[in-house]
Amino acid sequence: MTRLLTVALLAALLGTPALSQAPAEPAASPEADAAAVSAEAGAPAEGEEEDEQEEGEEGSTAATPAASEAQHHDFGPSGIMTRSNRADLAPLTLASGKPVAAGEYSLQSGGYYRLPIVADGSAELALSGGDFFRSIWVNEIVVNDIEIRPMGVHSIEFDAAGEALISFIAITPGRYTLSVPGSSGESQQAVFNIR
Repeated sequence: MTRLLTVALLAALLGTPALSQAPAEPAASPEADAAAVSAEAGAPAEGEEEDEQEEGEEGSTAATPAASEAQHHDFGPSGIMTRSNRADLAPLTLASGKPVAAGEYSLQSGGYYRLPIVADGSAELALSGGDFFRSIWVNEIVVNDIEIRPMGVHSIEFDAAGEALISFIAITPGRYTLSVPGSSGESQQAVFNIR
């Protein structure tokens, strides 16, 4: 009985799209249809035992054609952090008397980004921006090959020369800044526009 239900389920999942595209042919007996569907799905022939693990694998292969037909930004349950969605941003620079960023950053909500922050050690400098960090989801911050997965971030401070790499997903649309605390110049901030 279970085998019959499995074959019927596979027929419903796999056979319907193929039948809607195939030219109409005279139908054979239900047993022949079930055998054809099980042969297409790789199901074992009648009389062979089927392992539950193999059933799980068949279920995962049934979803594969739909995943391969997905267009860019049709992420599915875990595809938002794929390489095809990732963009490397121009680095932010922390150096005494130099601008933090070359220009404004334009980000897409749902986009996966990596942002390097480089300090030359000329001064003890930080970047602060609680609103920016609340509008993104921080995947990790990498400092000296140490991966940090924080629950939240408000600022990052460099006491000496070094580099940090923040990987994040932009979430909330708006205009946000990361700025050097205590500075008022426009060159001492990085502006992020999330759309």
